[in-house]
Amino acid sequence: MSKPRARELGVPFDGNPGPLNAITDVRGVEVGHCTLISGKGRQGVGKGPVRTGVTAILPRGRKDAAPVFAGYFSLNGNGEMTGMAWVEESGLLAGPVMVTNTHSVGVVRDAVVGWMASQRKDLKDWWALPVVAETYDGLLNDINGFHVKPRHALEALDSARPGPVPEGNVGGGTGMTCHEFKGGIGTASRRLAAKDGGYTVGVLAQCNYGLRHQLRVAGVPVGQELREHLLVKQESGSIIIVVATDAPLLPHQLERLARRATMGLARNGSVAGNGSGDLFIAFSTANPEAGRAQGVVPLTMLPNDRMTPLFEATVQATEECVINALVAAETLTGINGVTVMALPHDRLRDVLRKHHRLIEDSPGGRP
Repeated sequence: MSKPRARELGVPFDGNPGPLNAITDVRGVEVGHCTLISGKGRQGVGKGPVRTGVTAILPRGRKDAAPVFAGYFSLNGNGEMTGMAWVEESGLLAGPVMVTNTHSVGVVRDAVVGWMASQRKDLKDWWALPVVAETYDGLLNDINGFHVKPRHALEALDSARPGPVPEGNVGGGTGMTCHEFKGGIGTASRRLAAKDGGYTVGVLAQCNYGLRHQLRVAGVPVGQELREHLLVKQESGSIIIVVATDAPLLPHQLERLARRATMGLARNGSVAGNGSGDLFIAFSTANPEAGRAQGVVPLTMLPNDRMTPLFEATVQATEECVINALVAAETLTGINGVTVMALPHDRLRDVLRKHHRLIEDSPGGRP
């Protein structure tokens, strides 16, 4: 039985989503997960319990290795996203974007190098600087046990597909928390009007940030009313956001797009606390010859004066993808019996109704 998403619960959002309301609405983008859940009880380093995984985002899918233009932004840098020095220098992203837990970045990076090399056996003097990002799942997962192995990164890559994207306790998001509720993977998209080019913006986030009192949903201070099962007193989480679009943008424009994800995040209550790693990357699937090494490369570019609708779409999709992660996530018990509760759907609806922000049962309704 499929789980409801935020819109299906009556949460109001601005903008028009694509058919899947997912990053895979951007043609060519594929997503795969490897989810690792095993063991229970007391933590034994190297023995579990295990609540972790890997998520892979492939900009042009598994069958097309052509680089894409990309841009990067760090809202707060207490985190890691490898390969960003070259993305900023070259404006190109070659290969997938991988997301996992903090202490598994190295093994995932090495696995991706091997995977990319296997795709490029005909190239001489080939090298790679993979993009691997992280958030910390040590509240629920035996993070120092290094349970993510190369085969798990390969499983995430090999399972990547277009179509609907599983959310919540999956892939790299398996052991994550968000606003002291169970967090994880979320996604959403927006399709621009024809007058604005009809382009699509898709967002995927691994959500592991925030304190309860900060949480806002559709502008409502939900976290101030749902005070049960609090976990921490100080922000120590992170969020990774991947923005994809088919609009023909150049690297400096994609950096501008990545920056706008901050505004969607702020709508949900994030303040990018000192202990939070808030790292964002945006890429465009347009300009298929962007990474060509020889000759003069013909490019198309959307004028800066036409970017505002893309900015708005990014803000809207980012806001919704985080709430989708919270809605999809399920209560999970990890190391030492620590339990992180899921956002209760009925209580969320009650709070939104109280503030006259619930779309009552009608898919086309308005609050």
